[in-house]
Amino acid sequence: MSVLSEMDAPVFAAEGMPEIENPEQWKMRVAGMAGKEVEVNLSDLKVLPNCSVNCRLTSVSGWSVRADWNGVLWREFIKAYPPKPGAAHVTFRSAGGYTTTVPLSALDHPRVLLCWGVGGEPIEVEYGGPLRMVIPNLWGYKSCKWLMEVTYTDLMIPGYWESRGYTDHGRIEPGHTMDVNTRTRRPIKGGEVIDF
Repeated sequence: MSVLSEMDAPVFAAEGMPEIENPEQWKMRVAGMAGKEVEVNLSDLKVLPNCSVNCRLTSVSGWSVRADWNGVLWREFIKAYPPKPGAAHVTFRSAGGYTTTVPLSALDHPRVLLCWGVGGEPIEVEYGGPLRMVIPNLWGYKSCKWLMEVTYTDLMIPGYWESRGYTDHGRIEPGHTMDVNTRTRRPIKGGEVIDF
């Protein structure tokens, strides 16, 4: 059981909860304007420099949770699996077909990672395991769960929530959020939540 389960962090699955039979055999495709189209598994990712990043995942639906997320930084991933010149965005696709597109410039951030664990434990399926994005500088709908495909593109392609009225950029806006860690409602300034 991970720290997310222990804190009873909210669970969302816009496209429904996928059935993951064997997490260790998970595969993800790197496609589109990729320097080389490949299929990678968790073992391939785990040979890249691994890290633990303490940051918040903040949902547009009004909650935020801080944890130690385990995985590989996007900056390391993109060095190993670079895009072709001209690529400006990445479309992430989940096991259930959920998509969201993020500018490469927004991913060039020191705490963005492809995440397979939290608090040293594998991340549970309900929280996006075996592999998800954690993009702390954007709303949580940009942090694709059950990550099955990374597609480099030169276009901003509206995804599941963007086509339903959410912003394409996904920047966290000023307001209030429920801090799952302390069960208190806190103000947020906009941008990555770093004050608590």
